[in-house]
Amino acid sequence: MSSERRAWPTRDVLRVLAIVAGFYIALQLLWIGRPVILVTFLGVLFGLALTAGVDWLERRRIPRGVGAVLILLAFLGILFGIGAATAPSITGQLRELKTQLPAAITKIKGWVRERQEGVSEVLEQVAPEAATPDSGAKGREAQAAPADPEGEKGEAGKKEPVSLGQGITEQIGGVGRHVFGFFSSTLSVLGGMLLILFVAVFVAVDAKTYHRGLMHLFPHEARPRAGEVLTATAAMLRRWLLTQFISMLIVGAFTTVILLLLGIKAAVALGIIAGILEFIPIAGPILAAVPAVAMGFLDGPEKALYVVLAYVVIQQMESNLLYPLLMKKGLELPPVLTIVTQGVLAIVFGFIGLLVAVPMLAAVMVPIKMLYVRDVVGDDVQLPVERKEGGK
Repeated sequence: MSSERRAWPTRDVLRVLAIVAGFYIALQLLWIGRPVILVTFLGVLFGLALTAGVDWLERRRIPRGVGAVLILLAFLGILFGIGAATAPSITGQLRELKTQLPAAITKIKGWVRERQEGVSEVLEQVAPEAATPDSGAKGREAQAAPADPEGEKGEAGKKEPVSLGQGITEQIGGVGRHVFGFFSSTLSVLGGMLLILFVAVFVAVDAKTYHRGLMHLFPHEARPRAGEVLTATAAMLRRWLLTQFISMLIVGAFTTVILLLLGIKAAVALGIIAGILEFIPIAGPILAAVPAVAMGFLDGPEKALYVVLAYVVIQQMESNLLYPLLMKKGLELPPVLTIVTQGVLAIVFGFIGLLVAVPMLAAVMVPIKMLYVRDVVGDDVQLPVERKEGGK
């Protein structure tokens, strides 16, 4: 029996090629527009928080558009008021921080070099056989040989071995360039902030329209469940953002007070940095501690150690007391998964990827828990929002 091979019709081949080409173009467009997409995600995140206030004002017969603008103006007014009241001292401390930080890093470099040389001397005394056999002969030859300017010039072109102190200094400088490079362009930062504000306002004013638009992406029989998942995701993100804002204020204030008590220079500026970077869980507090520890080194290693202990205590208080109190039973994101997500998004998208890593992970984990763990696997898991509603 012979079987004939049926060739694909030309129309089907063209359709498959069109789908592949369209998918490829869509991926390229997403990659090109990734900064705008991530900034828009931040706008939606802030819009969800703004929606809660707009809903509250709407129940008091204030139109949603007016309520959104009032809340936004009040928020900006508070920021500008605090900034105007503290601008002179903060500006001076930021200038001092910029001036003193290189000196602090240089002091750290010298301290590490001294300890490195001390360890080398101890090792030579304890185990002299570990030294190279010809090291003494080379040292005697170097002392006996006359100065050779040409040889010095030749040796100058060679690259000197990098010491441990130099490596630490380069790593700190690299972290600063990668983390704070996002703020290098004032125009891009201003444009990003305006985009976030506009998206947040539009989401808060007409949230139902966007909700209905998303519902059109699902089949009719799946829309009730999809609506539950979207509502739970929005509520979780709203609660997470509110918790982060409160944590930023408390951690920034505590850090400022403790650094002032320790006598650290530019304590207010360092407290502001700690409060801002608190928005980035796990990675943010570590990044905020680097300049504070460096400034502590200006007064000695002991003061730097006190600063490290202070940051550890503050973070333990935030993780074990403040955050559970505000979030009650949180989303329980695994720390390893959080760190990996932050690392991947930071490498791919830069600093803004680090900003959106945790809320984006939370936005993914809610559907996973509701649609897969609960509906497919059958495990009875509950979200904090559902617990709150169940307790009412």
